[in-house]
Amino acid sequence: MNAPPSSSVLAALPERIISPALTGLWQRGTAFLGSRYAVMGGAMSWVSERNLVSAISNAGGFGVIACGSMPPALLEKEIAATQALTDRPFGVNLITMHPALDELIQVCLRAGVGHIVLAGGVPPGAAVRAVKDSGAKLVCFAPALVLAKRLVRSGADALIIEGSEAGGHIGPVSLMVLAQEILPVVTEVPVFVAGGLCRGDAIVGMLEMGASGAQLGTMFAATVESIAHANFKKAFYRANARDALPSVQLDNQFPVIPVRGLVNSGTRRFLDHQAQTIRQFQSGELTKEAAQLSIEHFWAGALRRAVVDGDVEEGSVMAGQSVGAVREEKTVAAVIAQLVDQAEAMLASRGQSRTPG
Repeated sequence: MNAPPSSSVLAALPERIISPALTGLWQRGTAFLGSRYAVMGGAMSWVSERNLVSAISNAGGFGVIACGSMPPALLEKEIAATQALTDRPFGVNLITMHPALDELIQVCLRAGVGHIVLAGGVPPGAAVRAVKDSGAKLVCFAPALVLAKRLVRSGADALIIEGSEAGGHIGPVSLMVLAQEILPVVTEVPVFVAGGLCRGDAIVGMLEMGASGAQLGTMFAATVESIAHANFKKAFYRANARDALPSVQLDNQFPVIPVRGLVNSGTRRFLDHQAQTIRQFQSGELTKEAAQLSIEHFWAGALRRAVVDGDVEEGSVMAGQSVGAVREEKTVAAVIAQLVDQAEAMLASRGQSRTPG
C-alpha cells in the first residue's frame, strides 16, 4: 500500500461508468495493477517522475517511475515524493544492467512498492528471487515468444510486449507482429501491449486478441503534468509519425543500439560522426574499441539536454510513432478519458452500449 496523499493532491477522480464489455475485456489487467483502467504509463527517463506518475495513477491509470541511472538514495526520495502525491498503486521500472540493481530492488521493497518492472535485458536470477520472495509483483519485457515463455517459467507475474513503433530504445519487431506471435500462446500471466498506441479503439482490438491492458508513453510525455521542457513538448505537437525514426547504423562492425526519436540536427550529426569515426578506424588513427566508444558516447547526456534543458536540436528527443496524435497540451486525465471514450465508442458501435455494470 502506498502512503496517503498529501493535502496538495488533486480532488478525487469522478467515477466514470464503464460498460460491462470494457470491464470484462481488461478485468485481468485492472485486477493485476489494482487500477481503475488497465492503462500503464511507459517509464521514460527524466519524464516519468513523481508528477507524471502520480497524475497517471490519480486519473485511474497505473504510473511507473523510470529509475534509469538513479542511485538508490535518489530513487528512495522519488518513491516517497510520489507516495505523497497519490494513494493509488504505481510501479518502478529498474534497468537490469544497473550496477546497484539489488540495492534498488530493496529500496522499492522497503517503500512498499507492489509492482517492479525489470527492463533492459533478461533479469538476473537473484533479482527475480528478491522480488518474488517479497510478495511484490514482477513485470518483465518480452521482445520474442521464446523469451516470453522463459520469463514466465522463471517467475514473471506479467509481461509487456513492446513493438518497434515505441519511442526510446526499441526492438526490431512491430507490435502487431509481436501480438500475433505472443498473445495466443502466452496465457498464464497478464500481457500488456505497447508501442505506437494512441487510441482507445486500437486498445480494444488488442484486448480482444488477448492482451490484458496497454502501456503508453508518448501520449503522456507532453501532458500538462509532464515536467519536460516547453521546447520538448512543442516538438511533439509539431511532429508527424514519420518524423520519429530509429537511429541509423552505418557499419555492422560498429553496432548502434536502435533508439527512436524525432529527427533533428543531432541525429544528422550522429551520421557524420559515425562516418568520420569509421574513417579514423580504417586509417589506423583509432582502435576498434576506441572507435566503438566514440560512437556510443556521442549521445551521452543527450536525453537530459532535450527533456530538461530544452535543446531539441542537438538533444535526443525520444518519441514513438504515435507522436503524430499529440497535437496539444492536455492533462493526463483528459488523455485517459479520451482513450476510454474511444474504447467505449468502438464497443457501442457493435451494440455493446455503455450501461452501468
